[in-house]
Amino acid sequence: MPINKLILGDNLEILKTIEADSIDLIYLDPPFFSNRNYEVIWGDAGETRSFQDRWSGGIDHYIGWLKERVEEMYRVLKPTGSIFLHCDWHANANIRVDILDKLFGSENFKNEIVWFYHRWTNTSKTFQKMHDTIFWYGKTKEAITFNKNGYPPTSSQLKKFEKGWDQNVVYLKSKRVKQYIVYNREKFERNCKNIDTDARLVYRETSELKIAPPDVLEFSVINSQADEFIGYPTQKPEDLLYKLIYTASNEGDTVLDPFMGGGTAIAVADKLNRRWLGIDQSAMAVKVTELRLQKQQDLFSAPYAVQLHKYDYDTLRYKDAFAFEAWIVRQFGGTPNAKQRGDMGLDGKAA
Repeated sequence: MPINKLILGDNLEILKTIEADSIDLIYLDPPFFSNRNYEVIWGDAGETRSFQDRWSGGIDHYIGWLKERVEEMYRVLKPTGSIFLHCDWHANANIRVDILDKLFGSENFKNEIVWFYHRWTNTSKTFQKMHDTIFWYGKTKEAITFNKNGYPPTSSQLKKFEKGWDQNVVYLKSKRVKQYIVYNREKFERNCKNIDTDARLVYRETSELKIAPPDVLEFSVINSQADEFIGYPTQKPEDLLYKLIYTASNEGDTVLDPFMGGGTAIAVADKLNRRWLGIDQSAMAVKVTELRLQKQQDLFSAPYAVQLHKYDYDTLRYKDAFAFEAWIVRQFGGTPNAKQRGDMGLDGKAA
């Protein structure tokens, strides 16, 4: 991928245009099978169509809808690549058995990661549901990236460290290079006193650097007072995505999020000096992610592009009639009007 991109369009169609074996890491947080109208967040046409598509035939239809997209994700992953699929209790068993095990193979299963969060309610008549599931699979048995040493602290941990924990390791976070660097504390204080004024110094126990992270990650859901809050109801915390992306990729790797939503994975990938590709069917999701990226850009940030998905007139005109009918219904729910034809790149021509 030559440049970072935000792409507006149906991820199934866009994934088909991506070169095979070209992506290092995929994180997807697809709409859950919860039949909740709150999942229609932006309310624009693309998002509404997506919501209706996956619900038209129950759980089997939902799994089929998701599986054909994950098949394309499997194709574009490098042999050394891996995928994180974020889901909840409504369909996690179906997703693992009917999609991930069948496409990736149970032998390439790496972890079932639990994101645990507090969300108290006194109305439940069962154990309270306080976690999501994230399945991690490799494409093949070839070595995949697993960075456990120098694991970056989360923002909540940084606040604790900055209160003066007296340990033996210094983490330096430089805005200039956007990465964490581990130093021996004594050596750092002796040799690096005039380091970048942008840096934040925090301390952490050396023993924590020698063990792999646990498969239960505890982070609070985003509250309205958090700096990263954007008003997106299903927004995931940046700390969670830091853990996943940092662990399973390296600087310069390409990270794909085909269900971009509020743009958390893209924002974190950008901060960690990964190349990235974000796709969403909602124009508002693309715009919100773009604004989020603009807020964190600086002189050293990599450039990016925003691509509105266009369709070639001749390709559509000479499609098989039944194939075109299926495509147009999926895209627009009927014959497109003049504005929609313009959005399609048909220059006002009737398809």
